[in-house]
Amino acid sequence: MKICTFLTLFLFAACPGLASAVEPVDYARDIKPLFAKNCVSCHGPTKQSSSLRLDAFSLILKGGDSGPILTAGKSAASKVIIAVTGGKSDVVKMPPKGTLSADEIALLKRWIDEGAKGPEKEEVVAAAKSSHWSFQPIRRWPEPAVTDAKWAKNAIDRFILAELEKKKIRPSPEADPVTLIRRVSLDLTGLPPTIAEVDRFLKEHTTSPEGAYESLVDRLLQSPHYGEMQGRHWLDLARYADSNGYSIDAPRQIWKYRDWVIDAFNRDLPFDRFTIEQLAGDLLPKATTEQKVATGFHRNTQINQEGGIDLEQFRVDSIIDRVNTTGSVWLGLTVGCAQCHDHKFDPFSQREYYQLFAFFNNCDEPNLEIAAPDVQKVRVRIQARIAAIEKELTLYDTYNEDAIEKWERGITDETRNMVPKPIAAIFLVAIAGRNAKQKKTLEDAYRFADQVRHPIGAMLNPISAIAHTTILNTRFDLVKQRDELRKQAPPVTSSMVLQETKKPRVTTILLGGDFLRKGVPVTPGTPTVLPRPEAKPGLNRLNLAKWLVADDNPMTARVAMNRYWGQFFGTGIVETENDLGTQGSPPSHPELLDWLASEFHRQKWSVKAMHKLIVMSATYRQASDARPDLATVDARNRLLARQARIRVPAEIVRDTSLVASGLLNPKVGGPGIYPPQPDGIYRFTQIDKQWKPSAGPDRFRRGMYTYFWRSAPHPALIVFDAPDSNATCTRRVRSNTPLQALTLLNDTGFYEYAVALGRRIVKDGPADDEGRAAFAFRLCLARSPSSREQQRLSAFVAAQKSAFTAKPSEAKQLTDETGTAAIDLAVWIMTARVLLNLDEFITRE
Repeated sequence: MKICTFLTLFLFAACPGLASAVEPVDYARDIKPLFAKNCVSCHGPTKQSSSLRLDAFSLILKGGDSGPILTAGKSAASKVIIAVTGGKSDVVKMPPKGTLSADEIALLKRWIDEGAKGPEKEEVVAAAKSSHWSFQPIRRWPEPAVTDAKWAKNAIDRFILAELEKKKIRPSPEADPVTLIRRVSLDLTGLPPTIAEVDRFLKEHTTSPEGAYESLVDRLLQSPHYGEMQGRHWLDLARYADSNGYSIDAPRQIWKYRDWVIDAFNRDLPFDRFTIEQLAGDLLPKATTEQKVATGFHRNTQINQEGGIDLEQFRVDSIIDRVNTTGSVWLGLTVGCAQCHDHKFDPFSQREYYQLFAFFNNCDEPNLEIAAPDVQKVRVRIQARIAAIEKELTLYDTYNEDAIEKWERGITDETRNMVPKPIAAIFLVAIAGRNAKQKKTLEDAYRFADQVRHPIGAMLNPISAIAHTTILNTRFDLVKQRDELRKQAPPVTSSMVLQETKKPRVTTILLGGDFLRKGVPVTPGTPTVLPRPEAKPGLNRLNLAKWLVADDNPMTARVAMNRYWGQFFGTGIVETENDLGTQGSPPSHPELLDWLASEFHRQKWSVKAMHKLIVMSATYRQASDARPDLATVDARNRLLARQARIRVPAEIVRDTSLVASGLLNPKVGGPGIYPPQPDGIYRFTQIDKQWKPSAGPDRFRRGMYTYFWRSAPHPALIVFDAPDSNATCTRRVRSNTPLQALTLLNDTGFYEYAVALGRRIVKDGPADDEGRAAFAFRLCLARSPSSREQQRLSAFVAAQKSAFTAKPSEAKQLTDETGTAAIDLAVWIMTARVLLNLDEFITRE
């Protein structure tokens, strides 16, 4: 044996540390323990920050949201080394608490430089599933046994009563019949009952209380106004508005979607189908016009038309809004928290957020023309002829948007004074903010200037005079033909819809939620914490919609029933109706919520069936009177030992006034209307809005049809807490402010209702003041006044009569009448103003 070989063997035997220094790094021995000690708490089976797991070799190679974390053979270029050394300012140093030692970092570098080798096969621990209640399968709990079984009218009552009996609390008695009919009428249709409807119910109730109530509920569920009321709730979720939002806030046409929602509730479209058509109606086989209109749900996003914006940024913002809205409306979860990073509390990763994002990233946003087949045929034929004319016009007419922009940029300070003042004023408006009238003015001005070159050319060059004249005459003739055809085209309505793109877009994780920082590509998918759809390529919005209403998805039915419960009791079984996740409130009656969700499935997603079940319950029918005995035991009425008093929504404040005054136009659907509002509303908006108050019957249509400008909604809606429609609203706040009383007293619209109510009292009521007071009271509150209320009302009437008798000119000014007729009418107008301003009038007892 050679001496050098012998020496080497001697050194290895005598110094085992020297042997390990040159021995390759072993993944199982060296790297896996290193990651387990420092990294797996955030990147392991229980938690996967940035969708990165470091507890198995195959998962380490896979990487996270920003891509692979190591490049074999190149430690300096590997993200994991940059992270543990803090090598870049835009990479967060890891681990967040403490640091790896120099020896550990050196070991990790050497492993990567040696090729980052590991086992071909290795057992991977499955990611931990959440034990949170809302992510578990829906269970149909047995109805609990109760002592007072006679009180319960259905399963709902047994669940409620069981909890009350545990606390030794008695439920409240049933509300009186008049309160009951007013309550259920407002809840189901948003309209108070008429005196005739109250009298009919009282008569039937005398002989058969249960039968009379059920017949009443059935009539209300079949009323066309049922769809309006339930549609109003849904439009809050859909963030419906009649304008685009942002500072320009241009008008849009999408009221056909609103009408589709109303019709869907009226025909009791099953909620699963209701969901599918709104999220993916265009993808259904042989999709109808109505199913395409339904996709307007996700066209209610805002649109920014400011000049100089990055269109891709705001396209991405629209998709983010769609993802977040879908998460709130159907999953009842704060999905949006995962836009920039993994959710801090719920088991949703940023990767899963952008997998949901991918479902909506393949959408185009067209406007759908809606017309009868014969009308559409005429339009197609005329449009074809117009297209042919416009194609020929391009030979002579240089007009287009680029030409306008070039013309505008060519104006200098020296030539600006030569531009007509109306045109110069339009040039001061951002291009994206110009309305249709301004654009048409510019188009006409440009064309006029363009046409002038022909007679000038003919004057300057007699040789080409004939050619210039021919061109000019041809242009005039073609424009005339086109304008004639446009007049002949029958008008149609359009609606904003979604449509799948022909060429799918590539979706990537947006690191930090920044549309410019693209991470790894992802394909459409759903969160792993919930049962997932069948894994297959090419998932689209239709797959997403079907997954949301699949039998094994525990969220949608729970969320919907919790929200419906809130409509009828003021607060959901889960108080945080927009967050059923780990940070949300626990359900007050978890077994009842599950039972309702399972019943929703059993009823084949019939909303009307579930609404009837709720309003037929003894729980719903309880009186709402405050009870001192509950003040310490259940001050917030979470156990429902009584009903809740609820201020009606903003639109219903208007509707109740219209019904009481006899002015209501009951027409269902159609374009938005313009009730009177104070002047100067648009003084502080970027673009002035046109608001010409509606005349005739349209002036007195329901509040939900009021044209809704996002930048400046109708003040009477906002003062009563209507949402701004910029984002989904799962529950409206209810405030109580002096402005509300002032609006009911002095707003032009509400004053009109008071005048009409006063005239109705005089025209249709009894001849005597006491009879008229009782009649007016019933018109407004459905019930008759108590003796004390009658005395106070009579005293007010007498005081008004005395005042107007002393100053008849004021009565004349108020009524446009003369003599005793003016005094009589003025008295009842003032009385009507009082009644329309009562707290009870705008409250559902």
